[in-house]
Order: sequence, then structure tokens, then C-alpha cells
Amino acid sequence: MAPKSALLLQGPVGPFFRRFASELQHHGIQVTKVNFNSGDSFFFRGPEVIRYRDPIDEWPARFRKIVKEQKVDAIFLVGDCRVIHKPIIPIAQEMGIAVWVFEEGYLRPDHITLERDGVNGNSSMPKDPEQYRAEAARMGPAPKADRIGDTFVPFAIQSVLYACAHAVGTWRYPHYQHHRDIRPLGQGIAWAQSAWRKKTYAFKESGILERAIREWSGNFFLVPLQLHCDFQIVHSDYESIPAFMEEVLETFAEHGPADTRLLIKHHPLDRAYRDYTDFIARHSRRLRVEGRVHYIHDQHLPTLLKHARGVVTMNSTVGTSALYHQAPVKVMGRAIYNVPQLTYQGSLANFFCEIGKVDTALFRDFNRWMREHNQYNGSFYKVSEGICPEQEICERLVGPKPKADGDERSDKTYPREAK
Repeated sequence: MAPKSALLLQGPVGPFFRRFASELQHHGIQVTKVNFNSGDSFFFRGPEVIRYRDPIDEWPARFRKIVKEQKVDAIFLVGDCRVIHKPIIPIAQEMGIAVWVFEEGYLRPDHITLERDGVNGNSSMPKDPEQYRAEAARMGPAPKADRIGDTFVPFAIQSVLYACAHAVGTWRYPHYQHHRDIRPLGQGIAWAQSAWRKKTYAFKESGILERAIREWSGNFFLVPLQLHCDFQIVHSDYESIPAFMEEVLETFAEHGPADTRLLIKHHPLDRAYRDYTDFIARHSRRLRVEGRVHYIHDQHLPTLLKHARGVVTMNSTVGTSALYHQAPVKVMGRAIYNVPQLTYQGSLANFFCEIGKVDTALFRDFNRWMREHNQYNGSFYKVSEGICPEQEICERLVGPKPKADGDERSDKTYPREAK
């Protein structure tokens, strides 16, 4: 049922939730927004805002009070594992309130995700490949997604503004603890270190992409790492990224064919915070595979995927990119795309020994299903002409809003308030 009163909790950095609230209001939905720190307040102001400044253990009771007073029947949030969101999701469900969770796009780039009740490991997406095949056949061809372009610069700017606002206004929200370290000074030092590391790694890894294409093509396994603080880690049986790497290295050392190599690719946004050079070198020596294991950074991912024999991932969205490039995938955690016949379902040891193949027709049907159910063309951080995920979301939830006299909005534009 279409919501009548929506509660917005913490969203992505930037003005996306402000635009989304405007679109909800344009569709006749009452909006209440809770801000938890001064970064939230910097990007979302207005009479519909409630500022929560009390200790976190008092938040569930306050949440119950807010939803009753505002007659809330739907909540929207980003990050279902954040400490401010995790305890109230079951409360909302008990009260019959729809819980909608935003996430970066399962389909990258140019998409955002919105799912009912949870995302990633908490997703309710089906695991039956026949369901994807049957539903995709009824849907017909997927609409072409518009290109958003590079979003790193607007994301970086909005992240800096959010962090600075949070730091300056800490006294306004004395009990708030962010799920990641966003202190401006520490972040400045980290990203200066990242810039230095980028140059260093580029020098050390000179020529490795060419070797992967010419010498190792079809004989290397790619292991894309995730952020050390990624909530995706909780959707696995590993306590950390190093624990995941250690199992992969040990299995590769014991079962990987002698003519194969392992390329471990660092997450580009984690370059500022972690360096696994010594860890990988130490374990490679211990396992006597140091000549066959390579630690890489800013190499062109699509090219690597096209030439990889297979991809081993905890649950990174690189897995869907790998399937797109027809690289077989072994998932070691709980990923939405870990579907029988789509990804390898045997052991990691056997994955290293077998020549896998991707069912491209099933992957196409899987993508078609997601485009229909939980993927929206757009970006949290960048406004592109003619691309309005907020409007598409509202129309799926409520239906098209008839234009009132004097309403100049086209079928695909942003609300006037957000232009």
C-alpha cells in the first residue's frame, strides 16, 4: 500500500534525502525527518525535522513515540546495519510499518538500490534461478539506463562538507557516535597518505596490467577486496578482511594449479586507511607461493575481469561486474547474486581447479529482475539532467502524480525546490 506518512532517518551524505523528501511531498505524502548530527542538519533543514540529541539507548523508545505521533506507515534509511537503524527495524516491522532501505546500486555504475526490509545480506531477493528466468520473460527488454558519469568529485565534496559540519556542531549532538571515523584532521592526513601511496603503487606495479593481459590471461584469479569497515563483512563468517585473505591464500597454496596466479586487488577507497603489503608477503612466503601472488591497486578493473580465470569475493558488488564480463565467481560470504547456476556453488578448493563458465542468459534475467524491483537509474551524489531516481521511486510506490494547473514539471525532472 502507498505510504501516507513517511519517516526519513539517516541518509547518504549530501542533499539526496532533501530531494527525496520534496518528491514525497509532491506526491501528497507527509514527511518527517530525524537528524542525528550536525552533518545531517547541514543537508536537511526545515519544519519537518526532529533533532535527536539523547543517548542511543533511549532512541528506540523515542522512535516509538515519533511514529505514533506522526502516524508513520513507512520509514526510509541508508545502512540497515548502522547502530541507529539496526535496533528500530524490528520495532517498525512489529508495528506494521514498511521499512525501505537505500544502498549503493547492486548494478554499477549509474544505479541506486531501494529494497523492502533490508539490503545485501538482509535482502529478501529470491535464490531460485527459475524465478528470475520466468519473471524476466514476462517483463520484456529492460529500459536503457542513462549514464551518470563520474561521481567521485561530488561525493568527495559532500563528504568533506558533512564531516566538517559534524565536527563543528558536535556540541549540539553530544551523544552521537558515527559508524565510521569522519574527523576532518584525521581524514585529511589519511587522504594525503592515500595520494602518496597511489604514486608509490603506480611505480611498483608498472607493467603488471600488460603482463595480466599477455602472459597470464585465463590463468589468474582476481580477489577484489572490500573496505576494512564495510558493513558487508557482517554478512559473512569472517571477522575481518585479513581473515578472508588468509583463507583464500591457504586454499590457493594447497589447491591452485601450479600455472595459475592470484591477483589481490585493494579497494580504491581503502587506500587511505589500510596497506596489506606486509600481510600478503608474509603469508605468501609461509605458504611458498610468493612468486604467484600479486598485490595490486589502481589497475583497470574491467580489463582484469575480461582476462581472469575466475573471481573470488567475500560479497563485493564487483561480483556482478565479473559476471557481466563472463568471469566465473566464487562467493565466500552472503551476496545477493550468489544464486545457483549463476555463481559457483562448490568449494573454493574445487573452484581453483575447475574451468568455470557464466550463464549469461541467467545473468541477463537476474539484472532484468533487479531493474524492475529494486534498482533505480541515478546517483545519490550527482544530479544529472533528465535523471530523477526520486521521482521514479515515488511513482513505483504511489503511482504518477497528476499535474496541477501551473505545474511545469516534465515527466523526468527534479522537483522545483531541488533544482
